[in-house]
Formats: sequence, structure tokens, C-alpha cells
Amino acid sequence: GDLRELCERELEDERSQPIAVAAQGMERVLLLTLIGHDSCESERELAELEGLVRSAGGQPVAVMSQKSGSTNPQTLWGKGKLQEAALEVRRNGASLVITDRELTPVQARNIERFVNCPVSDRSELILDIFAQHAQSSDGKLQVELAQLRYRLPRMVGRGTMMSRLAGGIGGRGPGESKLEIDRRRAQSRITELERRLANMQKRRNQRRAQRRRANVPVVAIVGYTNAGKSTLLNTVTQSEVRAENLLFATLDPTVRRVRFPREREIVMLDTVGFIRDLPPALMQAFGATLEEVSCADLLLHVVDLTDPDQTSQIQTVEQILAELDASDIPRFIVFNKCDALGDAAQSR
Repeated sequence: GDLRELCERELEDERSQPIAVAAQGMERVLLLTLIGHDSCESERELAELEGLVRSAGGQPVAVMSQKSGSTNPQTLWGKGKLQEAALEVRRNGASLVITDRELTPVQARNIERFVNCPVSDRSELILDIFAQHAQSSDGKLQVELAQLRYRLPRMVGRGTMMSRLAGGIGGRGPGESKLEIDRRRAQSRITELERRLANMQKRRNQRRAQRRRANVPVVAIVGYTNAGKSTLLNTVTQSEVRAENLLFATLDPTVRRVRFPREREIVMLDTVGFIRDLPPALMQAFGATLEEVSCADLLLHVVDLTDPDQTSQIQTVEQILAELDASDIPRFIVFNKCDALGDAAQSR
């Protein structure tokens, strides 16, 4: 009875949250990439970046690539390549440039001067997708915290002379600059979000303690993004969790109860998808959610059998599980999307 009430309460919490509204309109995006020595890996990384752009509601219209061995520390890309990118921006009517490498604030500003267009990197793109797809209040707070942590060091002024905050000789003047006010407000908001998320974490700990007292096994579904974790959860539990052919279509963790014969029950947990080079700000902000994985009794590692990069994706998932101290948890690998393979491939 206690377990049923717990699961029903968690399901009711999810239903009570407003549905996130996706950004309308297709923003035209130019992709700026660096090519490594492995051309096949570079192609897979580009395909994943294009998928991220589409998940964010954008449309990739052009790609500009350069070999990574000849990078400029001020811009990562050479002057000539950035001039070509500026021409492609105007030719294709792009309103945004997205890079496949994380940029420092200085690098982002330097590239913007060349291409005369706003510039974002892969980390900021993933943060934007998470902001669109977060539905629960817990998820929204974690996304906002990750965005603030990411953007706070990138708040820069136009000059090096900043007004002093203290009064007295040499400190009189216009007072705080707008940049200083924005930074102070951002830091205050980060502190408030951390406090609220800590309270939510306490409630999650209480729920996990109730499950342990009820001796109910927890099975966590993990895997690379868009491997089909939510589809598996829906099939096993007869649920209607959002499942789409998009990267990070499901963000918030979902808990469902499964009842077996002989009065046996388990709890299945669907988690956010993993991805290579996950931004540290996201790993830190979603640590409270991902800790559910480390407390599970069994992991179902879902693998997209149709993806040619499945071996690398498995390695990425295993690496993240190790970072979560979940390497020793028993697991099954579940190969998904077998129906999308040809007859010859299925017979192998």
C-alpha cells in the first residue's frame, strides 16, 4: 500500500507540471566544425551536432570545416575560414553560428566579429535543448542553475575599468555598473536555486528510503540519447511518456511501478540520455537526478542497434556510469530498434 501511494504521488506530481512549449519557427544555423584525424568519427560528430540543432528547433543550412591541427587560440578557426563562414552566413540567411567546440568568452566574441552573427557552442546548444524539454519544476530549476553557472563567467564588460563597490576616497562615482549588477543578481539566483534543489533532494532521499524499507528493487534504464529508453519504459509499463526521434526528447526522470505475478513489484526509472562530452555544468547541476542511477539495483543499458556509432556510444555510457560510481551495479544490455534493420542484418 505504501509503495502504491508513493508511485501514484510521483505520477501526480508529473501530471501537475505545465508542459514546456517548444520554440516556434526554424532558426537557420551555420555549423562551424573542426575535423580530426579520423574522418569517420568527424562525420559522426557532425551528424550528432546536426541532430542537436534540429532538437533545438533549428535548421542546419551550411557547414564550414577546418582541420583541427591548424587552430588559432584566439578564434580556433583561421582568419580565412572565418571570412568564408561570414560569406556563407549571408548567402544562406543564417541567423546563428554554432561551433562543435566549447568556446571561451574571448573566442566567442572574436568569431562574432568575423562572421557578424551571434555565435553559440555545443554546450550552450545542449543547455537550450534541456531548457525547452524540461517539464517538471525540479528539471526546470536544474536547467536554470546549469545555464547560470555556464553564463556567469561569460559575463564580460566592454572595458577593463570597473566602478568600485566600496565608498570613500577613490570609490565615489556612478556606483555599480550594469555588468556588476547582473553578476550579483546571477550569483544570488544561483544560491537560491542551490537551496531549493537541496530541499528537493531531501524529498528524493526520503522516497528512496521508503522504497528500501518496502524491499522493492529499482531498475534504472540508461543509455545514449535517442536510444529508445522512453519507448522501452512505455512498452513495459504501459505508460505514455513522451518518446520522439529527437536527441534529449525526454529530460525529466520518470518513475513507474511494474507488478509481476506472485505479488512481486519493481520500480522502473527512466533517466536523461547520455551524450559524449557532456558539459560539466550539466553534469554538476543534474548530479542530484543522476544519483538515482547509482542507487539502482539493476541497470538496463539500451543501445540503438541501427546507429553505426553504437560502439563509441556504449563506451560513453560506461564512462559516465563510472563517473557516477555505478560501474559495479549489475546490468543488461538491451539492443533496441532491431525492427529497423534489414533481414540480412537481423540474421547476424
